Amino acid sequence: MSVYKNFVKNVGIYYLFGSLIAVIGVGVVLIPTTLSLEARDILPLGVVVFLSFLTMISIEFYFFRRHTKPIKHIFLTENPTFQELKAAYYQIHRFPKLTGYRILGPHLIGISVPAILLTIFFIEIELLHIPYEYILYGLVCAILIAGMHAMIEYYHTSSAIFPLLDHVQQEALQRYNQELTLEGETVVSLKTKFQLSALLFGAFPLLLFSLATQMRLSQGEALLIEIYWIWSMLVLLVGCGLSLYGARLLFSIVQQPLNQLHSKMKQVQEGCFTVRASDYYSDEFSQTIHGFNHMVKGLELRENVNNQLYESFFETLATTLDARDSYTAGHSLRVAEYAVQIGKKASLDAHQLLILRKTGLLHDIGKIGVPDHVLLKDGRLTKEEFKVIQQHPVLGEDILRTIQPAELMEKLIPGVRSHHERIDGKGYPDQLIDHQIPLYGKILAVADAYDAMTSDRPYRMGMSKEKALTILQEGKGTQWDAQFVDYFCEWLIDEHQLEVSSLFTHS
Repeated sequence: MSVYKNFVKNVGIYYLFGSLIAVIGVGVVLIPTTLSLEARDILPLGVVVFLSFLTMISIEFYFFRRHTKPIKHIFLTENPTFQELKAAYYQIHRFPKLTGYRILGPHLIGISVPAILLTIFFIEIELLHIPYEYILYGLVCAILIAGMHAMIEYYHTSSAIFPLLDHVQQEALQRYNQELTLEGETVVSLKTKFQLSALLFGAFPLLLFSLATQMRLSQGEALLIEIYWIWSMLVLLVGCGLSLYGARLLFSIVQQPLNQLHSKMKQVQEGCFTVRASDYYSDEFSQTIHGFNHMVKGLELRENVNNQLYESFFETLATTLDARDSYTAGHSLRVAEYAVQIGKKASLDAHQLLILRKTGLLHDIGKIGVPDHVLLKDGRLTKEEFKVIQQHPVLGEDILRTIQPAELMEKLIPGVRSHHERIDGKGYPDQLIDHQIPLYGKILAVADAYDAMTSDRPYRMGMSKEKALTILQEGKGTQWDAQFVDYFCEWLIDEHQLEVSSLFTHS
């Protein structure tokens, strides 16, 4: 309900602001500088203005309540239906237009009719001593004031409805998982806005000056040329000032959606396809926003499909590799999972975890280049055969560098090449020491070693989880990074409820 209360508050402030500008711009300039009023007429005119103002407020408040009823209903109802939300959404978009109608209709009529009737009555009973033509001047002034006020109010209200639209859209998504949109429908076209604004803001100074001149000449008053120029410049300055202010408001209705689209397009360029432009507008920009959101949805769908194919490519490649040896089936998938769990313990971000997982899936891709008689040998390997096996990280790098686009594989290469390096520099293929080993290589070394130790081989059975953890602990700081060993042991103990907490301490 606070959103609606803030909206009503802002509309009230804008209403007073618009009224003040319009009244000062027309009434205060015209009446004191052009009309000659006797002191005895001030009080009766004040009564006319006061009673007319009360009538106008009463009528306008009635229409304001009618216009806001379907909107307010959403905030008073605990569980609004989707149709009620949709009706409120359309009414919110129509509200600026209804505001303009309200000021040009009930507002103008509400103040003009009582004012004309009361003025005529007071003149007839001789409480007022002004010519009847002043009534005509007053009516023209009221029309000018209402026109300027309506245009200012329309532009201000167009911005005031943004929080309401956000709220109703969120309600529809949360409650019914449906988006609310005008689907390109135009409530007030840009053409109409520009034509009416140009007519009002362009003609306003001329109308104001012409009316002021007529009012002054009708009184048969002779003006010195110096006084005339001072007076005319004052009237024109006020008129032009109001026109410039109106033009600034007109520019804002183009600037706001363009700025929003520019910002969202920049996010799309950076690869964010979940972004959506807010459908705040009820003119042709609504069609542009709708088209932009539809385009981004298509890009998001295509990106999701590409990611699925991308992920499937890695898993298929890893599964194909593991299929060469029935005794290591699922090895790459398990190593990738273990590595990700270590990465989570190490507080890697989502992007780093994604790279780590892909590296884990392809860490043994180089074994494709290892001959079957070496890779699938039942017994222990000879020194020469082991040297062949030691080349698989290098072969893996060579294979990945042939895959296009190259930038997709570039981040995987360090982990693939270095997953058999040791902290003490006795690993392969580059004999790197502690700080020289890439992050992903250190993590994968732990995950790969554990899965190798716990997997069955033709020449031995896989060892128990507890035994493998003990070996990892014993190799901390020499073969494996101590911190990543501890992270993995913590995760495995928590995951499998192993009773091996006493086997290790944090380094």
